[in-house]
Amino acid sequence: MTPKTGRDHLESLRDGRALFYRGERVADVTAHPAFRQAVATAAGLYDLNADPTLCGLLTYESPDTGRPVSRMWQLPESREALVGRRAALERWAESHCGFLGRSPDHVASCISGMVMGAEVFEERAAGALRDYYRYARDNDLYLTYAIINPQADRGQGAAGQAEDLVLRLVEQDASGITVRGAKMLATSAIMANEVFVSCIQPLQAGAEEAFALSFAIPMNQPGLKILSRKSYEAEAPSGFDNPLASRFDENDAVLWFEDVRVPWERVFVAGDTTMCARQFHATPAHVYQNYQSQVRLMVKLRFLAGLGRRIAEVNGTLGFPQVREALGQLAAEAAMVEGMVAGMEAKGSFHGRYFIPDRHLLYATQVLTQQFYGKVISTLRELAGGGMIMLPSGLEDFADPELRAIISRTQRSPVVGPEERVRFFRLAWDAVGSEFASRHAQYELFYAGAPFVPKGHSFRTYDWARAAGMVEGMLSGEGPEVRAAAE
Repeated sequence: MTPKTGRDHLESLRDGRALFYRGERVADVTAHPAFRQAVATAAGLYDLNADPTLCGLLTYESPDTGRPVSRMWQLPESREALVGRRAALERWAESHCGFLGRSPDHVASCISGMVMGAEVFEERAAGALRDYYRYARDNDLYLTYAIINPQADRGQGAAGQAEDLVLRLVEQDASGITVRGAKMLATSAIMANEVFVSCIQPLQAGAEEAFALSFAIPMNQPGLKILSRKSYEAEAPSGFDNPLASRFDENDAVLWFEDVRVPWERVFVAGDTTMCARQFHATPAHVYQNYQSQVRLMVKLRFLAGLGRRIAEVNGTLGFPQVREALGQLAAEAAMVEGMVAGMEAKGSFHGRYFIPDRHLLYATQVLTQQFYGKVISTLRELAGGGMIMLPSGLEDFADPELRAIISRTQRSPVVGPEERVRFFRLAWDAVGSEFASRHAQYELFYAGAPFVPKGHSFRTYDWARAAGMVEGMLSGEGPEVRAAAE
C-alpha cells in the first residue's frame, strides 16, 4: 500500500464545500487564483510523504491497516519515538520554511494528544474520539480547528454576546446535535479536509453550557459556510515579486454554522464546561499541539537567521563588527528555541504509556518567543536598511531594455548580480515587511493566546516547590554554607 499523495489531497478538496471569497462562492479551491498555490504547497507535503527516499522518516505503518501514514499521527511510547517524530515534523516545516502555522501536523497533534488522555472523557465520547482518531490517521486527513469565539463585546462571556453570534448547542436527540453560530480563526480551512470545533477559552458552568462543544466535521458539511479573509496570494503578482505570499498564504476564515447537524460518533463534548477545558489540559493535547508549533517556529527562525546573514553578504557588510554582533544575537535567539525543543524532549515524561514533552519548558518557550519574534524582524530591517524598499516595481521592469539597463546600474552588490539582488530583497521584504509578513508578526504574537495566557501556563507548571524549598532552606539555617560551617 502507498501513502496519500498530493494528487489524492487535491482531489479530496473538490468536495463542494461552501467557501466564499469576494462575494462569490468558490467552485474549486485547487484552481482559484486566490488559493491554488497555497493548496499546491499543502499537497506537496503529502508528496514528500510518498517520496521513497523519505518514507522511513516521514511515515509509519498504521497499526490497523498497515498503510504508510504520516508520523504526525504517531503516539510515541519512548523518548526516541518522540525525537523521531520531531525529525519528521521538522522536515515538513523545512519545505515551507515554517510559514504554514496550521500545516496538517498541528491539529493532528491536538487530536493525538487527546487520544493519549482519552480516559478523562466519559465512555461514549472516549470511544468516539478513539474511532475518529483512527479514521483521520488511516485517511491521513488534513485537519484544521476553530476553537476561538468571534470578537464582539470582549467585556462579556459567550452567553453575553448577541444571539447566535457564538457557536452554541441548539438541539440534541438520539442521532446527534445541532449547532448554530460562528467560530474563528479556522486557519488553513481552505485546504483542510475536516475541522475540529471546540472552545479553548474558559466557560462558566451553568450560564455557558450551551457553548461547551467539541466535535469534528468535514469541510463540506451541510450548513457550514467558510468566509475567507483577503488572500495575500491573490495580491502576489509573481513568485519573483512575492516568493512567500505566492506559495504559503495558508489563509484564515470565519466559520458560520447554520443549524449544522453533527452525529454522536463525531461529538466529544456537548454541554459540559469542565470537560471542555479538561480535553486540552487534563490530556497531553495542549502540550502536544504547541510542541509542534515550537518545532515549526524553530525552523522558521533558522530561515530568518539565514536571511539575516544573506542580507549582510549581499550588502557587503558581513565584516562589520556591529553587523556580526547583530547576527550573533540573531543566531543565539534561533538556537535558544532549538535548545528548548531539545530540552522539552530530554526532560519529557510519561503520560500513561505515552512519552510527552515537558510542559513547563514548552510554555516558557512560548513566553520568550512571543517577546522576541518582533525583535528578530526588527534586526532584519536594521541589517537591510533601504535595500528592501528601493527595488523595481515588479518583474515586468526587466522586460524593458532601457529599464533593465538602469536596474543593472542601480542594483549593485559585491556578491550577486542585479537581478539576483532584486530577487533576494523581494524575498526579504516578503518575510519582513509585506502584508503577508505583517500577518505573520501578528500570528506569532497571538497564536498561543494573548501574552498573559502562556505566562499563566508558565506560572502554573513551574516547579515552585523546589524553588521555594531552597529559599526556605536558607531561612531555616539549613543552606549549604551553614551546613558546611557546621561540619
